[in-house]
Amino acid sequence: MTSHTYSATDITVLDGLKAVRLRPAMYIGSTSEDGLHHMVYEVVDNSVDEALAGFCDNIDVVILADSSCSITDNGRGIPTSIHPSNNRPASEVVLTTLHTGGKFTTGTYAFSGGLHGVGLSCVNALSKWLNLEIMRDGRHTLQTFVQGEVENSIQTIGTSNKTSTRIHFRPDPVIFEPTAQFDFGTLSSRFRQLAFLNPGLTITLSDERSGDDT
Repeated sequence: MTSHTYSATDITVLDGLKAVRLRPAMYIGSTSEDGLHHMVYEVVDNSVDEALAGFCDNIDVVILADSSCSITDNGRGIPTSIHPSNNRPASEVVLTTLHTGGKFTTGTYAFSGGLHGVGLSCVNALSKWLNLEIMRDGRHTLQTFVQGEVENSIQTIGTSNKTSTRIHFRPDPVIFEPTAQFDFGTLSSRFRQLAFLNPGLTITLSDERSGDDT
């Protein structure tokens, strides 16, 4: 009989978003097409929360030719000011730290969907790369991430009198099955339902691969 001791040295601690990359199905259900679509839904659900709060009425979703996905809303924009306890931009904290967001306190969102503080960080963790653009407080900022890690610090790339959040990500082929691809029909059906359930909210979907749009 083979004996094996179980000691403190057998306990593995995964820092940051490594646990998400190691066990992605625990967070998005699978690494098949369903999990791929779940990533899009998580980002869109955050935009819908802005609509429910009365600050967003338009969401644009684009599937690009390189199989990346871009989601843009005209909500308030994720805050970019320095988080008081993390000493980093709040937007960076939201993208790189589990259980972080504006849905745990009263007053920010009366209603919300998604994974409640896990969704955006999971999308970031499971992406080959992710670009975050925010228009807020007169600034147009950009920050880039690779496999959940910060690639470049937040940068001001222009000025703007609008408010918006754009998340552009490429699912990591190392994580997802080779046959997993964004399906226009599946996404379109989901967004039609969301638009119906949220009067006054417009959700557009376009697919550069096929030229389809809705």
